[in-house]
Amino acid sequence: MSASEIRTVVADMTFTECPRWHDGRLWFVDFYTHTVNSVNEDGSDLRTELEVPAQPSGLGWLPDGRLLVVSMKDRTILRVEADGSVEVHADVSEHVTGHPNDMVVDDQGRAWLGNFGFDLMAGADLDVADLLRIDPDGTVTSVASGLHFPNGSVVTPDGSTLLVDETFGNRVSAFTINPDGTLGERRDWARFGAPPTTRVLAEALPQAVVAPDGCGLDADGCLWIADAVGARVIWVREGGEIVDQIDLGTGVFACMLGGHAGTTLFMCCAPDFDEHARSAAREATIRAVDVGFGHAGTP
Repeated sequence: MSASEIRTVVADMTFTECPRWHDGRLWFVDFYTHTVNSVNEDGSDLRTELEVPAQPSGLGWLPDGRLLVVSMKDRTILRVEADGSVEVHADVSEHVTGHPNDMVVDDQGRAWLGNFGFDLMAGADLDVADLLRIDPDGTVTSVASGLHFPNGSVVTPDGSTLLVDETFGNRVSAFTINPDGTLGERRDWARFGAPPTTRVLAEALPQAVVAPDGCGLDADGCLWIADAVGARVIWVREGGEIVDQIDLGTGVFACMLGGHAGTTLFMCCAPDFDEHARSAAREATIRAVDVGFGHAGTP
């Protein structure tokens, strides 16, 4: 895909994440300005929708339209009421071993939430993490364990399957969603390489063939996946075949299909994911390109 086809929608951000197309606008968070934002498809009318002092991350909407936002550093999920007031939807601090991060909210209002599993920004040793389900009443349940940095997630259009990117696991995992909200056994949806053979972060990073971060499902049943170490977005079929890729020339950490036709791939880009460097600069962007196939599933 030609670089000339890629346009910049938003610039001068710190670290953009969690793009979501909702009600005719692109929503996203900016980590170090602590804001949830929205913008028109062409980049006009940029709005700050919410300030989250403890750093926003995953976004989703309950069936009645109320917004849920991950508040990373105080390990809560916030809920924005119809009148604009903000409530704690769930406290997940006793259930996570690192910052809660990306999240998908399904059509029943259940939020599926991953977490780092270790202190990434401090360079701590890798550790596995649990995947959580937060029910509409705020009840928190661990539904899967032993995951290597559960990150970007999607629910298939029929609501039957949850796909979870494992950023340090070289894989995308699939889980059957049972009627009672429990998950079936983990299985590979795509495997790009072996799990890490070391817990030392500096040694594990080079073992990442693909470090799947944020992702979005398309109408052909493929995933667009941001490769957090590859400066690219890859288009992947179930089984792990990389059908195509978009090379960005900079780090890319999340992507999502949207736009009025549903075929615009929005990509969250920054030079790296270092907290100190990103919080001190305004080098993050959201870029976009038309990819032909439309959006599918949730988000």
